[in-house]
Amino acid sequence: MKPAPFDYVRADSVEGALSALAEQPEARVLAGGQSLIAMMNLRLLKPGCLIDINRLSELDYIRAEGDELAIGALTRHTAAATSPLVAEHCPLMTAAYGHIANRAVRNRGTVGGNLCHADPASENPAVAIASGATLVLTSLDGERRIAAEDFFLSLYETAAEQNELLTEIRIPKAPANQGWSFQEVSTRKGDFALVGVAATLDCPNGTCSDARVVAVGVGERAERLGAAETAIKGAVVDEAGLAAAAAAARDAVDPPSDFHADSEFRRDLVFTLTRRALGEAHGRCGKGG
Repeated sequence: MKPAPFDYVRADSVEGALSALAEQPEARVLAGGQSLIAMMNLRLLKPGCLIDINRLSELDYIRAEGDELAIGALTRHTAAATSPLVAEHCPLMTAAYGHIANRAVRNRGTVGGNLCHADPASENPAVAIASGATLVLTSLDGERRIAAEDFFLSLYETAAEQNELLTEIRIPKAPANQGWSFQEVSTRKGDFALVGVAATLDCPNGTCSDARVVAVGVGERAERLGAAETAIKGAVVDEAGLAAAAAAARDAVDPPSDFHADSEFRRDLVFTLTRRALGEAHGRCGKGG
């Protein structure tokens, strides 16, 4: 199929893109286009205007700034996946890229575009939440920052306003002794997850002092599994502790059924992948990854 008719604006600056967004209430931003164009071709989306930001090199960067890792929204997946800075300061993201799409998609798709698409089975939303990321949204009225945990609202829906452009992702540098893991099961390598689990773990003395567990593929958005975190915090991370946290994760979700997997199978995957992710993260605690 072909997309419905639309206007096209090629922005030559961030300010130009913001002005176009303010002037075009039915506009969508075109970054990598790996999801947007496909949905337009199927006429699931019919934007009145596309604002192409691909030439905005000022949004394409990865740099360490103080105690944070700053990633420009137009950074291509391949650049993030192969970045030594990402591997050092957010190894969870590097691990997740082992499951994300294929080389052609990663070469074209962008980190910011992926986050704004907010697919509930996509990996990077889980990474952003598990790593405590902050998303920087910019409009002609100024800038606001929102925690990744509050950014993803529902199926393909985020907290970004229509006139706002995601310009940067800021991720706290992972503590040297923090453990991390990303686990996923998909129908084929590179497909969206049937279930994916991202976990970070702090265990300074063998007992968990802090944990983040986030699942994808279990609802309309990436979900932080607070019940699993509560079960493992303050506990000795042994087989019993891991099983208790995994059971709490399984009981906390109500995933959908579709032709790929039914709800009960996905809940079983949540149990298995949570246990596996926390176990692997524990094994990395105190070892710098």
